[in-house]
Amino acid sequence: MPKITLIGAGSAVFTRNLCSDILLAPALQHSTISLMDIDEARLAQARDLVQALIDGRSLPARVEATMDRREAVRGADYVVTTFQQGGLEAYALDIEIPKRYGVEQCVGDTLGPGGVFRSLRTIPVLLELCDEMDDLAPDALLLNYVNPMAANCWAVDAATGRPHVGLCHSVQGTSEMLARWIDVPYDEVIYRCAGINHQAFYLEFRRGSEDLYPRIWEAIERAEVIAQEPVRVDIMKSFGYFVTESSGHASEYMPYFRKSERIVLEELVPRFSDPADAWFGQGRTGGYLQHCLARLAESKREIDDLIAGTALLPTVRTHEYGSYIIEAMETHVPVHINGNVPNRGAITNLSDECCVEVPCLVDGNGVQGTIVGAMPPQLAALNRTNVNVQELIVEAALSGDTDAVHHAVALDPLTAAACTLPQIHALVDEMLERQARWLPQFA
Repeated sequence: MPKITLIGAGSAVFTRNLCSDILLAPALQHSTISLMDIDEARLAQARDLVQALIDGRSLPARVEATMDRREAVRGADYVVTTFQQGGLEAYALDIEIPKRYGVEQCVGDTLGPGGVFRSLRTIPVLLELCDEMDDLAPDALLLNYVNPMAANCWAVDAATGRPHVGLCHSVQGTSEMLARWIDVPYDEVIYRCAGINHQAFYLEFRRGSEDLYPRIWEAIERAEVIAQEPVRVDIMKSFGYFVTESSGHASEYMPYFRKSERIVLEELVPRFSDPADAWFGQGRTGGYLQHCLARLAESKREIDDLIAGTALLPTVRTHEYGSYIIEAMETHVPVHINGNVPNRGAITNLSDECCVEVPCLVDGNGVQGTIVGAMPPQLAALNRTNVNVQELIVEAALSGDTDAVHHAVALDPLTAAACTLPQIHALVDEMLERQARWLPQFA
């Protein structure tokens, strides 16, 4: 039975969801789940949590926990990454420093100065992990959940060539939302979605031979839909297709929505119907960071209740792809996902080297991306504005060239909409100085 290793298992809510999914798959109920984290207390909590899932379902699976990453990787068949290098301390700098220069990020984990520096912190750790997998688990598949997805996976491919897939839940979550909007049962929906992570588009959305896009066009005229997803509605009206990532995220990847604090507070945030949504990473600067901080105590209570047996165990799997990939590879029963993989011509009007999010087939042969062909030119053009930044992130991370860091942030659409070139230079210099302890490649 497989050994499944989680690196960054102290992310207890994600560990709960993924391990619950694994243990609900009959073919994986004899697995060994190996948990690794650098925080001893959080690792112990994660171990107790997974043991509670095993005991509560009377399963033969086994859980082990270690702070030694090499030991966790040794003999693994699947390695899942969920860590956040630098934790919330580094994340706070990602938001606070750019804000002083006028760059208003609500999430800041994918593009923008925050996404650039999160990736620069993460890539060295991923590459060390890949070296350890080469030594200790040469046939293992890397399943990466760490953002920024596209730049991180691009670096893994460029530097190591290891088999890997980047996983996100925005494709399946958004498709479920669209089905609700148009009142079509989700199990009757067929879609074709492609692009880059957090900026993929539904090229087709149908039921059988019925094109459901006319219904989506009708739905986005409803006041409650506009108030739920104002940015994504604007994007669809301007570019013709619906994008996968939430309005808060999507507003960070283009130059139109977050040009100043006044625009964010007076024009963007009030467009959301629910003030909680406007705060939770959807509009207000630093919203997702505040959500993470606020959720710490609440998530600990949830996990403590599961460990104590006072909360009901999940009975169905989530829509996260991780367990389905492992199950398909172990059973050789194919499954379809949308994964982040090296392009290699899958999308013909994006660079071959970049990381794309495309439909993939998974079976005993692993994860195989499918050919999409050419994206509509306006969508490929939008993607390329982000791919340009990702390419320079990878260049900086692999070469240790600080000029490439400056170039990446200068070409970022959001930063360029808010700052002059001298301001961007000063912003990058300050972030390099304040985050130096997490950036060994620039020492």
